[in-house]
Amino acid sequence: MTATPIPRTYAMTLYGDLEVSTLDEMPPGRIPVTTRHLAMRELQAAFSLIRQEVAAGRQAFVVAPLVEESDKLEVTSATEEYERFRAELAGLRVGLMHGQLRPGEKDAVMHEFRDGDLDVLVATTVIEVGIDIPNVTVMVILDADRFGLSQLHQLRGRVGRGRDRATCLLMADATTDEGSARLAAMVATTDGFRLAEEDLRIRGQGTVFGTRQAGIKDLKMADILRDAPLLIEARREAFALVEKDPGLERHSAMAAEVRALLGADVDWLFRS
Repeated sequence: MTATPIPRTYAMTLYGDLEVSTLDEMPPGRIPVTTRHLAMRELQAAFSLIRQEVAAGRQAFVVAPLVEESDKLEVTSATEEYERFRAELAGLRVGLMHGQLRPGEKDAVMHEFRDGDLDVLVATTVIEVGIDIPNVTVMVILDADRFGLSQLHQLRGRVGRGRDRATCLLMADATTDEGSARLAAMVATTDGFRLAEEDLRIRGQGTVFGTRQAGIKDLKMADILRDAPLLIEARREAFALVEKDPGLERHSAMAAEVRALLGADVDWLFRS
């Protein structure tokens, strides 16, 4: 249903009114991306890797959280890093892409990069989806702990789209337990299903009967990850019961419990 592991969506596929199709194979010829977590002070390793790959005829992405430097947030910006990478990678052709550029400017930069006229593209998450350039074999994500797990997964998906081995470097000095957990999950696997489960575990599932995307859950006793097989079996039983008795007329006690449990939230039963 989605390529992005949003906790609430993942939860609804287990005990909601959603049918699930599982696509668990990589496209033919794809090689899994190697992912490493490095401290920000180890940025020289990123410069070396980029130089090595460009010398072999390939290209690189560098992603920063912000467009411009902020007084309120101590994180890197694309414009600032563009100047740093251009200086450190003297002799290489470095471009800049972010959402504040005019559409024509963004198109021109992407055409240059796609045509091989740029070796390195420093960008914000504007490149997160819809970019398919098989020649790109390096993804450097700066302050990677500032990104959500779904964003990290999508960004890493911009490399390794050709037949050459690709590397994703997560540059971060994680300051929170959640940030460290996201980085560890990214290094441990490229499996989107496992990452969706980890995202659910880290952020919480949110509510099915409501709009909350993460955090507090509806289930009082069961755990959606630990008890997934039991929940799936309960879903089958519920569908079978409702098919035979749609209005629960022969199950009045159960109908009363449902009304007492859901109250005004019953409307969410009919939303996908």
